[in-house]
Amino acid sequence: MAVPKRKMSRSNTRSRRSQWKGALPQINKVERNGRIEYVVPHRVDEDGRYNNRQVIED
Repeated sequence: MAVPKRKMSRSNTRSRRSQWKGALPQINKVERNGRIEYVVPHRVDEDGRYNNRQVIED
């Protein structure tokens, strides 16, 4: 297990922590049934379809 040789200063610790940024999920614009919808990629839609295939039975 890696163990630090010296204590890390407060400013170095805070600057390292500040690089951890949360990212919002990517939203794609899709046209369905003549309407434009915004969807999160790689999710099954409410009809049970994914990538134009029926994956969940009704």
